[in-house]
Amino acid sequence: MSMPITKLKKYFVIDKLIYQSIDLSLYMVSAIIDGEEHYITDSKGAFLKSHNLIELQKLLHAVSATETVLRHSSPYDEMIGGPDKTDPNTLEVPLGDNRLY
Repeated sequence: MSMPITKLKKYFVIDKLIYQSIDLSLYMVSAIIDGEEHYITDSKGAFLKSHNLIELQKLLHAVSATETVLRHSSPYDEMIGGPDKTDPNTLEVPLGDNRLY
């Protein structure tokens, strides 16, 4: 599911704001609202993404979230021929906004 950034900014507080590390230095944003994850889009409907995490934080500084995390999913087990897992190999760490923008 996707949600435009303009709609996201209208919520008083969201459950979780997730900055997802997709590639070496490419990030996307999603938000969990009422237990459902939504990928955030810009005004043209394209997924919000950037090579600069601080740039995304600047765009979303007005969004209030109970929890903000950086998420990274690793394909390492699959790459080395490891067995299939029922749970994804995902790391989530708390992320603060240091307002470096």
